[in-house]
Amino acid sequence: MIMMMFVISACAGITSNDSAVSMVGQEELPKEAEEMALPTSLKDGIDGKPEQEESKEEVVVMDKLLLSVGDRRLSVEWEDNESVDALKDLAGYGMNINMSMYGGFEQVGSIGTSLPRNDSQTTTSPGDIVLYSGNQIVIFYGSNSWAYTRLGKITGLDEKELEDIFGNGDVTISLSVGA
Repeated sequence: MIMMMFVISACAGITSNDSAVSMVGQEELPKEAEEMALPTSLKDGIDGKPEQEESKEEVVVMDKLLLSVGDRRLSVEWEDNESVDALKDLAGYGMNINMSMYGGFEQVGSIGTSLPRNDSQTTTSPGDIVLYSGNQIVIFYGSNSWAYTRLGKITGLDEKELEDIFGNGDVTISLSVGA
């Protein structure tokens, strides 16, 4: 049987398909059996080098909410809630929000409409992004205690870096949806 497979495989030519070749009247062989039946020269590609395994394509998610300040994109871990979903829908392909310093520990900006909210008493820390009163986004470079809806947290920056970005005057943030 193995000899017969060898002869049929050699006559069939070289295929670049990784699956076993099905023949009329015979069962499909598992990949291991097919590889045992083929000589090394036929297991290799046409150029004599072993064929590369199929690469697993990375799926690119094009619905990630992105936050930028100027030309700097910030890494954010967004909450999984309806407020973030609504903000993502609102951001579409881009929106700018003019933020103003407030209290020496936060930037506050109107988003121009009300989003779903689920406020709870929260003590924030530097990097937290929250929804205030349903229609304002707040980014903290200090901390505060109030009733907010959590939206996310800026990651990868320490307290000093956050203060350098948000604590030196008003800023404009950009929200967009992309990869």
